[in-house]
Amino acid sequence: MNSRPTIFDVAKKAKVSKSTVSLVLQGNDVVKETTRLAVRKAMADIGYVYNRSAATLRSASSGLIGLVINDLRNPFFTEFATLLQMELARNDFATVLANSDEDPALQTRMISSLVEHGVSGFIISPSYGDDEGAVSVLRSTNTPTLQVFRSLKSEGHDIPFIAPDYERGGRLAVEHLVEMGCKRIAFLGGLEGRPVTEARMSGYLALLAEMGTPPVVLTGQATRSFGKTMAARLQADYPDVDGVICFNDLVALGVLSACPELGVKVGRDLRVVGFDDIEDCQDSYPPLSSVSCNIPDFAKSAAEQILAWVKDGVAPQMTARSPVKLIKRASSGG
Repeated sequence: MNSRPTIFDVAKKAKVSKSTVSLVLQGNDVVKETTRLAVRKAMADIGYVYNRSAATLRSASSGLIGLVINDLRNPFFTEFATLLQMELARNDFATVLANSDEDPALQTRMISSLVEHGVSGFIISPSYGDDEGAVSVLRSTNTPTLQVFRSLKSEGHDIPFIAPDYERGGRLAVEHLVEMGCKRIAFLGGLEGRPVTEARMSGYLALLAEMGTPPVVLTGQATRSFGKTMAARLQADYPDVDGVICFNDLVALGVLSACPELGVKVGRDLRVVGFDDIEDCQDSYPPLSSVSCNIPDFAKSAAEQILAWVKDGVAPQMTARSPVKLIKRASSGG
């Protein structure tokens, strides 16, 4: 007796990917009409029948959580992914990890693939760009999904979002640098116009406005290389800047690494504060002050929220901010 046709057989017959067949079966409107017709014709030709109830049952009981991260090269996201995976494992759920590499098209493909594998829920730190495809897939599958750190830009979705209190973190950093005697404070890093850049900069801008102090904002890639470049630029173009708040710790670590060659004494001539408090902050020279997002507690909370949704149907609130605190170390004279 011949075996029953599978989704792989449909994909082969229609000359498309398994992901595309899955999207057609889910009724996703991201698939072009010509492709949809080709898939439907292939299903009819080989006698494939989609068992929707079985697919739903597999998804509900798979014990898999899809974790889609925008940039796993960044140690902040690596630390979060590791801690989240461990927390989910303690609750007998496995993590399926995907790195979208800041590519929205790849992000959509990864989400579609994870849907095919029957994940019970998603935690996503989205890539920036055209994310309508990802939103369409998530909406059509109705899979419990929690956004972390960043929010999808497409409107019309109802996907809950949690992130650290970035604005509070910026204010804490400015207050500390002012207390340490800084007169001119700059903000370095983060791509201009990105919501997460604006959020991390918001507390800095608000407090400087209250103080009547003009800001110095130099946006760019959130990398060590950018931080090294900006350290030289500050010395050349903004010699009066004596305090720096960086978009993340990578930018701040770049600033620290450039200062000795420039003859700048960190913690005295220039006080530096990062953002995220990754593990490298403790081992840099000098140790880096940073706004801590408390990654262990954040990962634990994210795991608890997605599991409550998957297991008990209790959805998280639409928007929530987690506490932050400033860790003072030698880079700021703390």
